[in-house]
Amino acid sequence: MHLMVDVVLPVLNEREALPWVLERMPADCRPIVVDNGSTDGSGALARSLGATVVDEPQPGFGAACFAGLCAATADVVCFMDCDASLDPCELAGVFGPVLAGEADLVLGARKAQPGAWPLHARVANRYLARRLDLRDLGPMRAARREDLLALRIEDRRFGWPLEMVLRAQRAGWRVQEVDVPYLPRQGRSKVTGTVRGTVRAIRDMRAVLAQ
Repeated sequence: MHLMVDVVLPVLNEREALPWVLERMPADCRPIVVDNGSTDGSGALARSLGATVVDEPQPGFGAACFAGLCAATADVVCFMDCDASLDPCELAGVFGPVLAGEADLVLGARKAQPGAWPLHARVANRYLARRLDLRDLGPMRAARREDLLALRIEDRRFGWPLEMVLRAQRAGWRVQEVDVPYLPRQGRSKVTGTVRGTVRAIRDMRAVLAQ
């Protein structure tokens, strides 16, 4: 089968969610699990379930995303969280406009179920998204691999998703949003699950905005 899409899954201790995420991956997508220092055996479990696994020792969400992008070989690359808050069955709606040539970057705008998105994280996301004339800085997204590499995204922490959108807009990309369900995650989030994590992410993103 012709591989159309690689799906980068940054992972830090997501053993509970991995089976559900991987079993729902579309047949024409290759999951690339980037193990960013897990201590719960996430990487070994992902390998046993048939996923391609990349070990990225440099801590940071952006470092994991970049490692996955470098490991990708498909023309189109998706990114999504691997905590079961996003359903891989929704990926086709995100990468479809890119494959069809209708958009250069597609973001999944989250439609949250009750309890899925803490208020402090939702407010912070809304503030940042509005700065970019968007509804959401959605973690499920798709673009062409060569185009993403050409953006030369520098952030290796939580500013990665924001910098991708900023650089894409500045380069004149066609940015599109599509609705995706947002589910209560498995386990506790390292970012949105705590006020401290959200503050850390906002700090990284403000540094990106200041560039």
